[in-house]
Amino acid sequence: MKRVIDRLKTYARKLKQELFVLYLSYKDDRTPWYAKAVAICVVAYAFSPDLIPDFIPVLGYLDDLILLPLGITLALKLIPSQVKEENRQKAEELKKEGKRKNWLVGIFFIFIWIFLVVWIGKLTINVFSSVQPSFVPYL
Repeated sequence: MKRVIDRLKTYARKLKQELFVLYLSYKDDRTPWYAKAVAICVVAYAFSPDLIPDFIPVLGYLDDLILLPLGITLALKLIPSQVKEENRQKAEELKKEGKRKNWLVGIFFIFIWIFLVVWIGKLTINVFSSVQPSFVPYL
């Protein structure tokens, strides 16, 4: 069972890398318009919320396990091989570069969330502290 899970993880990493290749190929002028159309649809679908939520048994993972790989495969077949190979190299470079930047971006977003929580907390406290009770409870 562990071997199957390891294979699926490897396959998922490869698919993620291919999404970057599709995105880079979409931006490449040598890619035909129809390949660009399919590529951008697949990339948008991959990064959009699921059409079928994952909590629905079997059907929930259908899009992740079948539709997305089929879309990626179709889009890659439509892109010229030279463009794919060049963009695979670019994607690999971006992957190496991105690992360093991910920490900085992550820290930046953590600070933004902390700031928002503190700000909303202060607003909430100010609103509730300025509200005077409009009734006198009977004892």
